Amino acid sequence: QVQLVESGGGLVQTGGSLRLSCTASGFSFSSYGMHWFRQTPGKEREFLATISSSGGTTGYADSVKGRFTISRDNAENTVYLQMNFLKPEDTAVYYCKVVLYPGEYWGQGTQVTVSS
Repeated sequence: QVQLVESGGGLVQTGGSLRLSCTASGFSFSSYGMHWFRQTPGKEREFLATISSSGGTTGYADSVKGRFTISRDNAENTVYLQMNFLKPEDTAVYYCKVVLYPGEYWGQGTQVTVSS
């Protein structure tokens, strides 16, 4: 079955960095684009970044452009989100997602807390 497992979250000070990982199994990872989202209580999930199956094309939300970088290692079935210059408003649960039509699959999320 499809499984996505995020890791790398934690507590960091304003201006700090974290690298999140999402390790995938149960599908042909190198054939699919991958996506990162985040969510805070009471709000909808917010799109952050996307990467094509080969890694050659990426896209970012304006809120993280220039601070976050998405990448992938198809040999390791893992997608990463490097987060720099973190702000308190980046505090959220971070999720990775894959779309395998007709469904989509999410990981369990990893908590990122940025202290001021």
